[in-house]
Amino acid sequence: MKINKLLFVTKFEDLCYDALNSLLSLRKADLEHVVFLNVIEREKVAMKRGAGYLKEEEVKLKETANIRFIDWAENLFEMGMEVGAYIEVSTLIPEILKVVEREKPDLIVIGRSHKGPLEQLYSRSDITELTRRTRVPILVFKHIAEDNMVPEELFKRPLFATSWSNSGEKAVACLKTLGQVIGEMHIMHVVKEKDLEGPDSHEVQKVRKKERKKLDDLCDEFEDAGICCRPHVYVGDPEKEILKAAKEYQATMVILGFSEKTAILERWMGSISRNIADKSVFPCLLFPVKG
Repeated sequence: MKINKLLFVTKFEDLCYDALNSLLSLRKADLEHVVFLNVIEREKVAMKRGAGYLKEEEVKLKETANIRFIDWAENLFEMGMEVGAYIEVSTLIPEILKVVEREKPDLIVIGRSHKGPLEQLYSRSDITELTRRTRVPILVFKHIAEDNMVPEELFKRPLFATSWSNSGEKAVACLKTLGQVIGEMHIMHVVKEKDLEGPDSHEVQKVRKKERKKLDDLCDEFEDAGICCRPHVYVGDPEKEILKAAKEYQATMVILGFSEKTAILERWMGSISRNIADKSVFPCLLFPVKG
């Protein structure tokens, strides 16, 4: 799977051209087309009093977005890239899905969810909702927390956390096409403590060696695709261990498969991928389950 077309979903305050610019290293692989999407939430154009609707405010916000997109597009045109743009007054997720259906992008780029904990409890985060309703990989972009700066080389040192799932297979297929973009990739698998329960240390080491062998084989696959890799086996709570490894190896992004759970279970307990994408400081590249 190659990344030829990218859908860049922006509200401007959290994703601007500097964020897009940090993704243009994908041009070294196959990226040649960027589609912009700005969704203006209806409440932004509603009258302050009553339930009326300000057409003038809608026009102003649309034209402001259009001016920004024209400026960005001129930069991309100079690089020989194709550009498209959508500006809609609507609800975020349904509008993203409409554009995905129309444009067939290979990657969706979106900022972190702005819903609060209580709102997420009852309606799910934007990220969770999107992963449940599309099979397109999603990059949840984050700025560096301390100074709001953009990481210049997003693909320089990614951490790929694999659980050997179907979504992980999709991630492998996509990442192998990025040999000219990825610097060094760390690949990890987290063994749960209950899986190490055994009568003696020999059984425990047997589990570790088995997982390490699988990681070594996966690293060989990536090496054949021109990507330098380092394998790691961790033990413990997957979410905590993934974040620990991301800090230890100074990851520039975390790559995760997104498993599918029942709506009720995910709403109350969340998932490893959702929690890391929603709450961590790291940009996260999510691969939903295979469609």
